[in-house]
Amino acid sequence: MERIIEELGEDLSRRIAVTADRLADRTLAEDPAYAALLGRAELRERIHHNLRQSVDGLLRSYRGLPVELADARATGTLRAEQGLPLDSLLRTYRRGGQLLWQTLTEAVTVHDPAALPRLLPAAAALWDVMDQMTDAVAEAYRRTEAARCERDRERRAALLDVLLDGAAAAGGPAASEAAAQLGLAERGRYAVVVLGAGGGTGGRTGHDPAAPGPRVLWRIRADGETGLVELGHHPLDSVRDVLAPLGSRAGVSPVVESPGELARARWLAALALRTAPVSGGPRTALLDEGLPAALVASQAELADRLRTVVLGPVLALPAADGRVLLDTLGTWLGCGGSTTQAAQRLYCHRNTVSNRLRRLEQLTGRSLSDPSQVVELALAHAAVVQRAADRPPAGSAAAIAAGTGRRSPRRPA
Repeated sequence: MERIIEELGEDLSRRIAVTADRLADRTLAEDPAYAALLGRAELRERIHHNLRQSVDGLLRSYRGLPVELADARATGTLRAEQGLPLDSLLRTYRRGGQLLWQTLTEAVTVHDPAALPRLLPAAAALWDVMDQMTDAVAEAYRRTEAARCERDRERRAALLDVLLDGAAAAGGPAASEAAAQLGLAERGRYAVVVLGAGGGTGGRTGHDPAAPGPRVLWRIRADGETGLVELGHHPLDSVRDVLAPLGSRAGVSPVVESPGELARARWLAALALRTAPVSGGPRTALLDEGLPAALVASQAELADRLRTVVLGPVLALPAADGRVLLDTLGTWLGCGGSTTQAAQRLYCHRNTVSNRLRRLEQLTGRSLSDPSQVVELALAHAAVVQRAADRPPAGSAAAIAAGTGRRSPRRPA
C-alpha cells in the first residue's frame, strides 16, 4: 500500500487539491456556521492540510509509527475558541475522510486498475487514522470549551458580585458597566431573591430562555444562593412560581428600577428570608407582605429585648405550656383576632382559646383589647419565631413556636 501511494506521486497531490476545493465549497454552501466564520481561502487551506495529514497518517500507520495528532488538536482548540459548533467541525472531518478514500480509489484506477484489490485493506487503516484525528479534534475542542465556559462563569459571577455587593473591586467595572455586560437595561424592573438552607438551584446558575416567568441570574457562594431577578412585565408575585420547584425557604426584595439599587435590594431580601416560615405556610416571603416581622429582623438587639420584656414569662414556662400559649397567640393573630376562627384552626373549643389568651394576658401584663399592646405582642411573637428559626434551642417553647402563627401571604403576622 505504501508503494502504491508513493507511485501515485504528483497525480494524488493534484487530486487532493481538487478534493479540498470541492469540500470547501460544499461546506460553505451547506453549513451557515462555517460560512459566518471563515473565508473560502482559509477554509480551503485548512482542509487541504488536513487531507495531506490524513495520507501521511496512513503511511505512518503502515510503517508502525503513531499518527501525528498535534495539528488536529490545534484545530479543535482554535475552532472552540472561535465558537464553531463541534458538530460542524466533526461533519467536515468525516466528509473529508469519505472524499479522500474516493480520491485514492480514483487515482489508483487511473494509475493501475489491477492494484485496486490491494487498496481495499487500506480502507480500515484510513478510517482508523480518521477516527484518531476526529477523536483528537473533539477532545481538544471539549477541553477548550470547558475552560472557556469556566472563564465565562467566573466573569459572570464577578459581575453579579459587583451588583449584589454594591462595591466594585479595584480596577473592576462599575455597577452600570457590570449590568450592561450582563445584558441588563439601565432602567427596568428588578428584584433580588435570597434562598435559605436546603433545596436550592443544584448548582445551575444559568437561565433557561424557554422557561416561563422572569429571568433569574443565580449567584452561588459559601454563604448561600442569591438570585438577581429581571422581572420585565411580570408581576413580583410571579417569583413564587419560579422558586416553588426549588424546595427552599426564600426571601424576595421589593421591586427596584436600576441595577445600582440591587445591593440594597439584596439586604432587604435577606430580611424577608428571616420572616419566611420554617415549616408550614408559604415558603417564599415577599418583604412588603411582612414588614412588621422584617422590622424586627433588622434590629437583632431590640428584637432580643422585645422577646425578653414582652414574652419572657411565657418563654420561662415548661416547654409544653409555653408551646400551647405561643401557638394560640400566633394562631389568634393569624386569624385577625378572631377567637372562633382560632379555635377552628386549633381544633379546640372557643372557650379554651379564650382561657389561654387570658392566661397569656396575665403572664405578660398586656391586654389583647388594647391595639398598642397587641402590636407589642405581635412583634414579640415575630421575634420569638425568628429566633427559633435562626438558632432554635432544643426542646424549648421558642423552638416549637417556629411553626406557629402563620398567616396568609397578604397579611403578615
